[in-house]
Parts: sequence; structure tokens; C-alpha cells
Amino acid sequence: MTQPDSPGATQAAIPPGTYRLDPARSTVRADVKAMFGLLTVHGTFQLRSGEITVAADPTASSVRASVDAGSYASGNAKRDSDVTSAALLDAEAHPEITFEGTEVRQDGPDWVVSGSVTAHGTSAPAQFRVHEAAMQDGAARFRVTARLDRTSFGVTKKKGMVGAAAEVAIDAVGVPA
Repeated sequence: MTQPDSPGATQAAIPPGTYRLDPARSTVRADVKAMFGLLTVHGTFQLRSGEITVAADPTASSVRASVDAGSYASGNAKRDSDVTSAALLDAEAHPEITFEGTEVRQDGPDWVVSGSVTAHGTSAPAQFRVHEAAMQDGAARFRVTARLDRTSFGVTKKKGMVGAAAEVAIDAVGVPA
């Protein structure tokens, strides 16, 4: 995936190859409306593993990534426990949230990766928008966003207290495999 040319860009395009995501240098954020939409809760998840294959033809690229469902952290221990409990993510029974991206297309200045997210034991289609993809200091860096609806994964409890849509933002760093 090369980033379309942009004026003043100082980062190099990502050359074709396979890149393993580095959990220590990557972040997964999820923002959800709560309390009947009155406030936004910001939380993070820990990336477990991932691999991005950048093809010479960017539309032939692919992504696989896994997030630790039990790693949710918002700065509020009670909330974190509630999110990972059987009432919502049920991280004990479903310890991973995965994404398998198999279709890549360009949409304006961004790339869109379509595929499937599996959470809470249920798979649903998803689209991740790649806002930035560039080489920096020998690593591939990706800035990606998506909007995921928790009800698509059978997570339906606590309506009103927890909004249905999560705004997901991922800053991923991949090293050549």
C-alpha cells in the first residue's frame, strides 16, 4: 500500500512485502458513547499480533490482526471489568477480537480495507479506512479508523448505558518479516 502523493510528504511509501505488527509500538483505541450519549468513554485494547502483506498491486494486499479482548483499559477499573465481563465482551469465553482484511481499494486519498471482524464469537463485515501508510525509521506505520457496531457481534446488553457504535482508531507499526 503506497500512500497517494501529497504535497510536502516526508515519509517514504511502503515497499511490497510482509510486515509483522509490533504490539509494543501499536495502539488500538475505542471510543464509545455512554450514559445515553451524554459522555464519551475512551478505552484501549492491547494488540496481540498481526501481519500486513503489502502487494506490488496495492489492491492485492491483505491484513490479519488479533486484539486481546480482556485487555480493555479506560482508567476506570469497574468499567473495565464490566466491559470484559460476560455482560458485554465476555473476554473469558472469547479472548480475541480478530480482523481479516482481504479486499483493498482506494477511495480518494485513503485506502479502504474490507474484511471481517470476529468478536464475542460472531463475525461481521467491517471496513477500515487507512489514513496514513508510510515507512518511518525502518518500520511501516499505519493510521487506520473504523466504526464498529457492537450489536453486529451479539453484544446487546446495557442499551443506553453503552452506545452501539464504537469509533476505533489504530496506530500500527509493522516491521519487515
